[in-house]
Amino acid sequence: MPDFIAFATILGVQFKTPDLLIEALTHRSYLNENRAARESHNERLEFLGDAVLELAVTDFLYKKFPAKPEGELTAYRAALVNTVSLAESAALLGVGDYLLLSKGEARDTGRARDVILADAFEAIIGALYLDQGYAVAEAFIARTLYGKIDNVIEKRSYQDAKSRFQEAAQDKRGVTPAYQTLAEVGPDHEKTFTVGVFLGEQEAARGEGRSKQEAEQAAAQAALDKFNW
Repeated sequence: MPDFIAFATILGVQFKTPDLLIEALTHRSYLNENRAARESHNERLEFLGDAVLELAVTDFLYKKFPAKPEGELTAYRAALVNTVSLAESAALLGVGDYLLLSKGEARDTGRARDVILADAFEAIIGALYLDQGYAVAEAFIARTLYGKIDNVIEKRSYQDAKSRFQEAAQDKRGVTPAYQTLAEVGPDHEKTFTVGVFLGEQEAARGEGRSKQEAEQAAAQAALDKFNW
């Protein structure tokens, strides 16, 4: 069993009700394999934490950028609180080392792992809110997320990857990217798509996702990273 007290120290919080932190780190799959374990998984805390997170980030952006219109603030917020961003912050905290998961879920990588980490991050926010109140939860969000905003703006990651790659490809190569589905794996209800993005005849990069749209975005981001655009 992970040392949850040590993890609370990493978070910078001494929980009044330590069970809230354990619940935040308990994935539904863990209960399926451990019938004698606690009955609560983290989905309710994730639901609560998501709302606290949205309020905190919205308030931060509203005050930081008093001249920005609603549309840009919405795009900035989406970039800060998307699955990849939250999973990155969770990974930096070492959340993955303290999660209670089934053996199968523990082996997940890529997008599936990011979703688990992001959900746990939101659940931790929910646990902090219940245990310590909004101010402590907001301070945690400030420490782990707000500092990313300058990088979001510099790299224009508030724009979706396909839009950014198309703009860059047209500017630097005079070509409009084209997307082609290269593979579909799995049953109809749980397919994984592999999509290639092409500049003319050249395959620039590939991406995977649970939908073609998600795979296209992943391919575009991979291409942006490859060409350093």
